[in-house]
Amino acid sequence: MSFKLKLGLPKGSLQDSTFKMFKKAGYNITVGSRSYFPYIDDPEIDPVLIRAQEMSRYVEDGVLDCGITGEDWIQENGSDVAYVKELAYAKTGMNPVRWVLAVPNASNIKSVKDLEGKRIATELKGFTEKYLKKNGVKADVEFSWGATEAKVATGLVDAIVELTETGSSLKANNLRIVETLCHSTTQFIANKKSWDDPAKKKKMQNVAMLLEGAIISEAKVGLKMNVHKDNLQRVISLLPALKKPTVSNLGADTKETSWYSVDTVIDEHVVRDLIPKLKEVGAEGIIEYPLNKVIY
Repeated sequence: MSFKLKLGLPKGSLQDSTFKMFKKAGYNITVGSRSYFPYIDDPEIDPVLIRAQEMSRYVEDGVLDCGITGEDWIQENGSDVAYVKELAYAKTGMNPVRWVLAVPNASNIKSVKDLEGKRIATELKGFTEKYLKKNGVKADVEFSWGATEAKVATGLVDAIVELTETGSSLKANNLRIVETLCHSTTQFIANKKSWDDPAKKKKMQNVAMLLEGAIISEAKVGLKMNVHKDNLQRVISLLPALKKPTVSNLGADTKETSWYSVDTVIDEHVVRDLIPKLKEVGAEGIIEYPLNKVIY
């Protein structure tokens, strides 16, 4: 073994979904309840748990070779890093999110221009200040350690910049979205010097490929069925495969068989409508099975 890849894994809201995707990708990670140093069953990887908010700074400084964090925190820290792979997909828990400007429903603030001289609370302080400057607005932006929605609801501040997926939590707290400041997805990033190292770069690319395959598989399933030759074309015409379904002869005499096995990978959300249609055109012994990875 010629190197150890120092990998930062996000501690907090992304931790469970990240560990889950690594497991599907083929890497088993375990960590104690109070430990910051997980075990991974790959001798070339040395993992450490770091808050996503700080990850990009440690990657840029070379403390870590690579790490997983949100695009929002890369922008917040102004970090100069190499982008290896975007890993966001809603079903994995690594959901695409957005930072929004929100105010009470009764507020007269209608746009960012109405924030002149106002007080804003947010965890994304640096980015918010840049956004205001870009729009020619001077306002007091204070860092919020949490309970940000409560601060605007109780009148401690005039507005907040908060992270949201659907906006439902803001609505539940009688807040309305004024503007979206930015969208963010989960990113696999690398230190630029480490990225220039051929061995480390190859290792990172391989890990990222397997993670992406695991993420893609979350929205897909495998479908296998037996089909008589008279119904084969009708069945195949219904299958939205990645490329083409795999069709194999069944029976001892493969040259003169009357039955075929058809195997394909499809989007999970179409299966419930597709299976009855396949049955109608003659598919039999239909099996739906989960996937660990889909590598294009």
